[in-house]
Amino acid sequence: MRGKSSGTEIPPLNTTEPIRRTALNRVFAVVYTCAIFALLYHHVETLTIRGRNPLVLVVSFCLLLSDVILALMWATTQAFRMRPIHRREFPGNLQKVVRPREFPALDVLICTADPYKEPPLSVVNTALSVMAYDYPTEKLSVYVSDDGGSALTLFAFMEAAKFAAHWLPFCRKFNLMERNPHAYFSSSSSTSTHACCSEIKMMYERMKVKVEHVVESGKVGDENITGDREREAFSKWTDDFTRHEHPTVIQVLLETSKDRDITGHFMPNLVYISREKSKTSPHRFKAGALNVLLRVSAIMTNAPMVLTLDCDMSSNDPQTPLRVLCYISDPATRPNLSFVQFPQRFRGLSKNDIYASEFKRLFLINFLGMDGLKGPNYVGTGAFFCRRSLFGSPSTLISPEIPQLHPNHVVDKDKPIHESPAMLSLAHHVAGCNYENQTKWGSKMGIRYGSLVEDYYTGYLLHCEGWRSIFCNPDRPAFYGDAPTTLVDLLNQHKRWAIGLLEVAFSRYCPITFGIRTMGLTGLAYAHYSFWPIWSIPIMLYAFLPQLALASGISIFPKVCHH
Repeated sequence: MRGKSSGTEIPPLNTTEPIRRTALNRVFAVVYTCAIFALLYHHVETLTIRGRNPLVLVVSFCLLLSDVILALMWATTQAFRMRPIHRREFPGNLQKVVRPREFPALDVLICTADPYKEPPLSVVNTALSVMAYDYPTEKLSVYVSDDGGSALTLFAFMEAAKFAAHWLPFCRKFNLMERNPHAYFSSSSSTSTHACCSEIKMMYERMKVKVEHVVESGKVGDENITGDREREAFSKWTDDFTRHEHPTVIQVLLETSKDRDITGHFMPNLVYISREKSKTSPHRFKAGALNVLLRVSAIMTNAPMVLTLDCDMSSNDPQTPLRVLCYISDPATRPNLSFVQFPQRFRGLSKNDIYASEFKRLFLINFLGMDGLKGPNYVGTGAFFCRRSLFGSPSTLISPEIPQLHPNHVVDKDKPIHESPAMLSLAHHVAGCNYENQTKWGSKMGIRYGSLVEDYYTGYLLHCEGWRSIFCNPDRPAFYGDAPTTLVDLLNQHKRWAIGLLEVAFSRYCPITFGIRTMGLTGLAYAHYSFWPIWSIPIMLYAFLPQLALASGISIFPKVCHH
């Protein structure tokens, strides 16, 4: 690629390479399809010729049903095998194309709900890891949604704001790759690389003890609060919850225009939000929380890039935003680009992974295949969105109800947030539980409602609207999270997935009908996910029928004929 005026060659920001053996897989798919039709023919023949025995009829019909389902799921799997690709990005070339001061602003949205199921210290570590990105701090903002409305979480983030003034300079000084404090201090590099690490480690341990003590006691006492700023924030929090059962609480804990670290560098914005809830208004769980964060962040910063993160999915690579810019800044990949999705990786997996929590096929193998089509689906975390894509299709911009929420609205940054009562008042207004009534939020704008798996549903509808996505899988994992550690947690997770996916499968946007008609092979790939729960039918039937057939003297396999 060459510059138009100077004729100098512009270095590549990313490359794409088709995966080998794709053609062989297509040939195999044709042969396998013939074998499937032969098997189905055998089942139909058994039903029509030997179906006089009721028991034979029942067994043959169940086997036919099982094999039809297995054939359907195999056919949908082939969408991932038709055009898999590998991508590679070159963040080292980025500053040769875009100056750092021209980088787009980035809003990070983190959701948490229960301080006992999702420990505040873990959420704090996630926030600190992204606050320490190798990115201009004046362009970085972190918004935390606390659906539990817990004083424990607010206290943890007040302590984190103070610790960040020391942690961010430490990461810059020693160019750390691991910027989650807990993960870093648990590693061997923290004890062998930097002699001055002990001081900041002691600061972290003091913060950790304070936060864990407050969580164990279940309340924040006056003795735990130090400083006028924290006292004022908790006083306001107490007043709000005294007047209302679950009011909207917005606390600006750090602000770029006035807060600096110990070296004099500006700090990123850090905003705590607990949205209003009412028994008479649906709160839409995580989807509702993300939409509140989208609106509040639009009022305060309105960054064109938005990163959504689970509260336990911390950063593992400080250059992750630069990798995203390698696609957003490239004219070849920028058009119709909605989001860049990173795979989920997990810490703490057992050696044998008895609960199969790695999900390698879901987060890696299938994503490579979808990336060659319209791109991977959204998995709820580790996705960098272009804010514009959440407001209608590429050709039709849906304007929000107030101009301050428009994706192209420019926020006046001359006046600090804490000195702008009008901005704070409007932020409280758009976070209200009744704000979305009679609006297009959740249907045409923002994260979509209508399924318990809001991430899958949102990505699916974005692709149906004509947007594309990109799978970014660098050698060093961009994020690490926590996998389910108990069988109960795993079953609850899978139950929620199964219900949410079937909600989409049997809706008017069914991927088999609407999706394939709109997107072709990409719709077939989405159908593979939406009908994933019906795997249970052939598994159960094949677990019991062969034994019952053998005990009853019924042959379930074709007989070999000798001539």
